[in-house]
Amino acid sequence: MRSAEAMARGVVFVHSCPKALMPHVEWAVQRAVERAHPFDWSAQPILNGMFRCEIQWFGAPGAGAQIASALRGFPNLRFEVTEESGSSTGERFCFTPTLGMFRAATGPNGDILVNEERLRALMAGGDLRAGIETLLGASWDDELEPFRMACDTGVRWLTRVG
Repeated sequence: MRSAEAMARGVVFVHSCPKALMPHVEWAVQRAVERAHPFDWSAQPILNGMFRCEIQWFGAPGAGAQIASALRGFPNLRFEVTEESGSSTGERFCFTPTLGMFRAATGPNGDILVNEERLRALMAGGDLRAGIETLLGASWDDELEPFRMACDTGVRWLTRVG
């Protein structure tokens, strides 16, 4: 096993997976990382016949990209992969069958980081609001949010009324 300084860690959120693909998803994740917590699949209440799971993993830096690349080829799969490494930046990958792959660099607190060059290009032309939403992956969040929320059980959300 590598030293702690050379390790990365992250989470794979599989939001929808057909039962027949579950062992293939497990194999793809385990192949890319040094250690993954056990897979605990449960029904995805939004889509009949689909399953979901959340897996914590540990491996070499770049393993998150390897996981995302391996999973993107499976049909009807919706997933997110996060990676944190010893450096100050991490990565976030989101995938849906309709939108494809989204990748972004993330800061230590999980915020998406957008570099200066991309911001300058955005300011040079086009719709600034739409461009920022694209840079932040808003379409992926919009599509994945119902799948994320459908599995939140036992959590009581407090909202401010007034």
